[in-house]
Amino acid sequence: MRPYILAETNWKALKQDKFDLAVLPWGATEAHNYHLPYATDNYEADALAAESARIAHDKGGKLIVLPTIPFGVNTGQSDIYLNINLNPSTQLAILSDIVETLNRQGIRKLLIFNSHGGNNFKPLVRELGLKYPKMFISFCFWAQALQLPEYFEEKGDHADEMETSLMLYLHPNLVLSKNAWGDGASKSYKIKSFSEGWVWAERQWSKISDDTGVGNPHKSTREKGELFFNDVTHKMGEFMLELCQADLEDLYE
Repeated sequence: MRPYILAETNWKALKQDKFDLAVLPWGATEAHNYHLPYATDNYEADALAAESARIAHDKGGKLIVLPTIPFGVNTGQSDIYLNINLNPSTQLAILSDIVETLNRQGIRKLLIFNSHGGNNFKPLVRELGLKYPKMFISFCFWAQALQLPEYFEEKGDHADEMETSLMLYLHPNLVLSKNAWGDGASKSYKIKSFSEGWVWAERQWSKISDDTGVGNPHKSTREKGELFFNDVTHKMGEFMLELCQADLEDLYE
Protein backbone atom coordinates (compact mmCIF):
# COMPACT_ATOMS: atom_id res chain seq x y z
CA MET A 1 0.00 0.00 0.00
CA ARG A 2 1.27 3.41 -0.99
CA PRO A 3 -0.35 5.89 1.41
CA TYR A 4 -0.20 8.72 -1.15
CA ILE A 5 -2.28 6.75 -3.72
CA LEU A 6 -6.00 7.02 -2.92
CA ALA A 7 -6.90 3.85 -4.84
CA GLU A 8 -4.55 1.82 -2.63
CA THR A 9 -5.06 3.32 0.79
CA ASN A 10 -7.99 2.76 3.16
CA TRP A 11 -10.30 4.42 5.65
CA LYS A 12 -8.23 3.21 8.61
CA ALA A 13 -5.27 5.20 7.29
CA LEU A 14 -7.23 8.19 6.03
CA LYS A 15 -9.51 8.69 9.03
CA GLN A 16 -6.82 10.58 10.91
CA ASP A 17 -4.94 12.00 7.91
CA LYS A 18 -5.00 15.43 6.29
CA PHE A 19 -3.58 16.45 2.90
CA ASP A 20 -2.38 19.76 1.51
CA LEU A 21 -2.58 18.77 -2.16
CA ALA A 22 -4.69 16.49 -4.34
CA VAL A 23 -3.25 15.34 -7.67
CA LEU A 24 -5.70 14.34 -10.40
CA PRO A 25 -4.11 12.44 -13.33
CA TRP A 26 -6.12 12.85 -16.53
CA GLY A 27 -5.47 10.76 -19.61
CA ALA A 28 -7.31 9.51 -22.69
CA THR A 29 -8.34 6.34 -24.48
CA GLU A 30 -7.21 6.46 -28.11
CA ALA A 31 -5.21 4.69 -30.79
CA HIS A 32 -1.43 5.15 -30.51
CA ASN A 33 0.05 4.15 -33.85
CA TYR A 34 -0.19 0.41 -34.50
CA HIS A 35 2.06 -0.70 -31.68
CA LEU A 36 1.03 1.06 -28.45
CA PRO A 37 -2.11 0.34 -26.39
CA TYR A 38 -5.18 2.56 -26.40
CA ALA A 39 -4.57 3.36 -22.72
CA THR A 40 -1.01 4.64 -23.28
CA ASP A 41 -1.83 8.09 -21.86
CA ASN A 42 -3.38 6.47 -18.79
CA TYR A 43 -0.46 4.13 -18.14
CA GLU A 44 1.87 7.11 -18.40
CA ALA A 45 -0.31 9.24 -16.12
CA ASP A 46 -0.53 6.50 -13.49
CA ALA A 47 3.20 5.83 -13.39
CA LEU A 48 4.47 9.39 -13.66
CA ALA A 49 2.03 10.84 -11.13
CA ALA A 50 2.69 8.04 -8.64
CA GLU A 51 6.47 8.30 -8.81
CA SER A 52 6.40 12.11 -8.67
CA ALA A 53 4.12 11.91 -5.62
CA ARG A 54 6.43 9.36 -3.99
CA ILE A 55 9.34 11.75 -4.32
CA ALA A 56 7.31 14.57 -2.75
CA HIS A 57 5.90 12.27 -0.04
CA ASP A 58 9.31 10.95 0.95
CA LYS A 59 10.45 14.54 1.52
CA GLY A 60 7.52 15.35 3.76
CA GLY A 61 4.85 16.45 1.31
CA LYS A 62 1.26 15.81 2.35
CA LEU A 63 -0.40 14.86 -0.92
CA ILE A 64 -2.81 12.32 -2.32
CA VAL A 65 -3.07 11.06 -5.91
CA LEU A 66 -6.64 10.52 -7.08
CA PRO A 67 -7.59 7.79 -9.57
CA THR A 68 -6.81 8.65 -13.18
CA ILE A 69 -9.64 9.90 -15.39
CA PRO A 70 -9.25 7.55 -18.39
CA PHE A 71 -11.06 9.56 -21.10
CA GLY A 72 -10.06 12.86 -22.68
CA VAL A 73 -11.01 15.27 -25.45
CA ASN A 74 -10.81 13.40 -28.77
CA THR A 75 -13.12 15.52 -30.90
CA GLY A 76 -10.72 15.47 -33.84
CA GLN A 77 -10.62 11.67 -33.87
CA SER A 78 -14.32 10.86 -33.97
CA ASP A 79 -13.95 8.51 -36.95
CA ILE A 80 -11.15 6.41 -35.41
CA TYR A 81 -12.65 3.24 -33.98
CA LEU A 82 -13.22 3.29 -30.20
CA ASN A 83 -11.36 6.53 -29.57
CA ILE A 84 -13.49 7.65 -26.61
CA ASN A 85 -14.32 11.36 -26.51
CA LEU A 86 -15.22 13.53 -23.53
CA ASN A 87 -16.43 16.94 -24.59
CA PRO A 88 -14.83 19.87 -22.71
CA SER A 89 -18.23 20.58 -21.13
CA THR A 90 -18.26 17.02 -19.77
CA GLN A 91 -14.75 17.49 -18.40
CA LEU A 92 -15.94 20.66 -16.69
CA ALA A 93 -18.82 18.79 -15.05
CA ILE A 94 -16.54 16.02 -13.78
CA LEU A 95 -13.90 18.45 -12.58
CA SER A 96 -16.50 20.66 -10.91
CA ASP A 97 -17.79 17.76 -8.80
CA ILE A 98 -14.26 16.80 -7.77
CA VAL A 99 -13.35 20.39 -6.86
CA GLU A 100 -16.58 20.75 -4.87
CA THR A 101 -15.67 17.66 -2.84
CA LEU A 102 -12.11 18.81 -2.17
CA ASN A 103 -13.26 22.32 -1.26
CA ARG A 104 -15.88 21.00 1.17
CA GLN A 105 -13.33 18.72 2.82
CA GLY A 106 -10.68 21.39 3.20
CA ILE A 107 -8.14 20.30 0.57
CA ARG A 108 -7.50 23.68 -1.04
CA LYS A 109 -4.86 22.75 -3.62
CA LEU A 110 -5.52 20.69 -6.73
CA LEU A 111 -3.01 19.80 -9.43
CA ILE A 112 -4.48 18.37 -12.64
CA PHE A 113 -1.76 16.06 -13.96
CA ASN A 114 -2.49 16.08 -17.69
CA SER A 115 -1.31 13.21 -19.88
CA HIS A 116 -3.10 13.97 -23.16
CA GLY A 117 -2.39 16.76 -25.62
CA GLY A 118 -6.05 17.15 -26.57
CA ASN A 119 -7.04 18.19 -23.05
CA ASN A 120 -7.13 21.93 -22.46
CA PHE A 121 -7.78 22.80 -18.84
CA LYS A 122 -7.11 26.54 -18.88
CA PRO A 123 -10.71 27.71 -19.48
CA LEU A 124 -12.01 25.10 -17.03
CA VAL A 125 -9.61 26.25 -14.32
CA ARG A 126 -10.58 29.88 -14.94
CA GLU A 127 -14.29 29.09 -14.51
CA LEU A 128 -13.82 26.92 -11.42
CA GLY A 129 -11.43 29.40 -9.84
CA LEU A 130 -14.15 32.02 -9.96
CA LYS A 131 -16.69 29.62 -8.44
CA TYR A 132 -14.34 28.33 -5.72
CA PRO A 133 -12.15 31.29 -4.70
CA LYS A 134 -10.61 29.41 -1.75
CA MET A 135 -9.27 26.70 -4.06
CA PHE A 136 -5.90 26.93 -5.81
CA ILE A 137 -6.28 24.90 -9.01
CA SER A 138 -3.35 24.35 -11.33
CA PHE A 139 -2.52 21.96 -14.14
CA CYS A 140 0.58 20.64 -15.82
CA PHE A 141 1.40 18.61 -18.91
CA TRP A 142 4.35 16.39 -18.01
CA ALA A 143 5.45 16.10 -21.65
CA GLN A 144 6.37 19.81 -21.54
CA ALA A 145 8.36 19.67 -18.30
CA LEU A 146 11.70 18.95 -19.98
CA GLN A 147 13.37 19.76 -23.29
CA LEU A 148 12.53 16.67 -25.34
CA PRO A 149 15.40 17.11 -27.88
CA GLU A 150 17.82 16.49 -25.02
CA TYR A 151 16.41 12.95 -24.70
CA PHE A 152 14.98 11.98 -28.10
CA GLU A 153 16.12 12.34 -31.70
CA GLU A 154 12.81 12.40 -33.56
CA LYS A 155 10.17 15.11 -33.24
CA GLY A 156 6.57 14.13 -32.68
CA ASP A 157 3.59 14.50 -30.40
CA HIS A 158 1.72 11.20 -30.44
CA ALA A 159 2.99 7.59 -30.20
CA ASP A 160 6.38 9.00 -31.13
CA GLU A 161 9.90 8.18 -29.95
CA MET A 162 9.22 9.67 -26.52
CA GLU A 163 5.98 7.80 -25.82
CA THR A 164 7.26 4.55 -27.28
CA SER A 165 10.44 4.75 -25.19
CA LEU A 166 8.39 5.39 -22.06
CA MET A 167 6.13 2.42 -22.75
CA LEU A 168 9.13 0.19 -23.50
CA TYR A 169 10.29 1.06 -19.98
CA LEU A 170 6.93 0.99 -18.18
CA HIS A 171 5.00 -1.78 -19.96
CA PRO A 172 7.14 -3.54 -22.59
CA ASN A 173 4.67 -6.43 -22.64
CA LEU A 174 2.06 -4.09 -24.16
CA VAL A 175 4.27 -2.84 -27.01
CA LEU A 176 4.10 -4.80 -30.27
CA SER A 177 7.32 -6.01 -31.89
CA LYS A 178 9.18 -3.44 -33.94
CA ASN A 179 8.16 -4.86 -37.30
CA ALA A 180 4.57 -3.80 -36.50
CA TRP A 181 5.40 -0.14 -35.82
CA GLY A 182 4.11 2.48 -38.22
CA ASP A 183 6.48 5.27 -39.20
CA GLY A 184 4.32 8.02 -37.69
CA ALA A 185 4.45 10.13 -40.85
CA SER A 186 2.01 13.03 -40.69
CA LYS A 187 0.76 15.93 -42.76
CA SER A 188 0.72 19.59 -41.76
CA TYR A 189 -1.59 22.41 -42.79
CA LYS A 190 -0.77 23.94 -46.17
CA ILE A 191 -1.47 27.36 -44.68
CA LYS A 192 1.84 28.41 -43.13
CA SER A 193 0.35 30.45 -40.29
CA PHE A 194 -0.95 27.31 -38.56
CA SER A 195 2.56 25.85 -38.49
CA GLU A 196 3.93 29.06 -36.99
CA GLY A 197 1.82 28.49 -33.91
CA TRP A 198 -0.09 31.75 -33.70
CA VAL A 199 -3.20 30.36 -35.39
CA TRP A 200 -4.88 27.14 -34.30
CA ALA A 201 -7.46 24.78 -35.73
CA GLU A 202 -8.15 21.21 -34.73
CA ARG A 203 -6.51 18.54 -36.86
CA GLN A 204 -8.72 15.83 -38.34
CA TRP A 205 -6.55 12.94 -37.29
CA SER A 206 -7.49 10.40 -39.97
CA LYS A 207 -6.47 12.93 -42.63
CA ILE A 208 -3.04 13.70 -41.20
CA SER A 209 -1.81 10.20 -40.24
CA ASP A 210 -2.38 6.75 -41.71
CA ASP A 211 -1.26 4.86 -38.58
CA THR A 212 -2.55 7.47 -36.06
CA GLY A 213 1.01 8.26 -34.95
CA VAL A 214 2.70 11.65 -35.28
CA GLY A 215 6.45 11.18 -35.05
CA ASN A 216 8.75 8.32 -36.03
CA PRO A 217 9.08 5.85 -33.11
CA HIS A 218 11.81 3.63 -34.60
CA LYS A 219 14.70 5.09 -32.57
CA SER A 220 12.88 4.39 -29.31
CA THR A 221 14.63 2.42 -26.57
CA ARG A 222 13.85 1.31 -23.06
CA GLU A 223 16.96 3.12 -21.84
CA LYS A 224 15.77 6.46 -23.23
CA GLY A 225 12.41 5.91 -21.59
CA GLU A 226 13.95 5.14 -18.21
CA LEU A 227 16.20 8.21 -18.27
CA PHE A 228 13.33 10.48 -19.25
CA PHE A 229 11.01 8.92 -16.64
CA ASN A 230 13.53 9.45 -13.85
CA ASP A 231 14.28 13.04 -14.81
CA VAL A 232 10.71 14.16 -15.39
CA THR A 233 9.40 12.58 -12.16
CA HIS A 234 12.24 14.20 -10.20
CA LYS A 235 11.27 17.60 -11.56
CA MET A 236 7.56 16.98 -11.06
CA GLY A 237 8.15 15.59 -7.57
CA GLU A 238 10.07 18.69 -6.49
CA PHE A 239 7.27 20.84 -7.88
CA MET A 240 4.61 18.86 -6.00
CA LEU A 241 6.57 19.25 -2.78
CA GLU A 242 6.88 22.99 -3.33
CA LEU A 243 3.15 23.22 -4.05
CA CYS A 244 2.33 21.25 -0.89
CA GLN A 245 4.35 23.64 1.20
CA ALA A 246 3.23 26.86 -0.52
CA ASP A 247 1.35 29.48 1.49
CA LEU A 248 -1.72 30.41 -0.55
CA GLU A 249 -1.66 33.84 1.04
CA ASP A 250 1.93 34.43 -0.03
CA LEU A 251 2.33 33.16 -3.60
CA TYR A 252 3.83 36.19 -5.33
CA GLU A 253 7.06 38.15 -5.16
